[in-house]
Amino acid sequence: MSSDADVDPSEYEALEDADVTMRETEHGLHIADDEVTGVSSQGQTPEDAVRNLAEAVRSYREATDDDPGDDWL
Repeated sequence: MSSDADVDPSEYEALEDADVTMRETEHGLHIADDEVTGVSSQGQTPEDAVRNLAEAVRSYREATDDDPGDDWL
C-alpha cells in the first residue's frame, strides 16, 4: 500500500492479496483503491477508507463469482 497512513489492509480478509493505494482529496476525504479489482472506496480517515474498501471488495467478489451454486434452482 502506498501511503503514509498507519493502516494495514491485510488485516481484512478481502484485502489480503490486494494492491491498495491511498490518496486524499483537497477536501480531506481519504480514498482507498484496490488496483487488482479496480474497486475504490472512501472514508473520513484512512482507516475508514480501508475498512469500507474491504467491504466493497468482498461484495464485488461475491457479485462477480461465476459459481451459480444452487441459487439458479
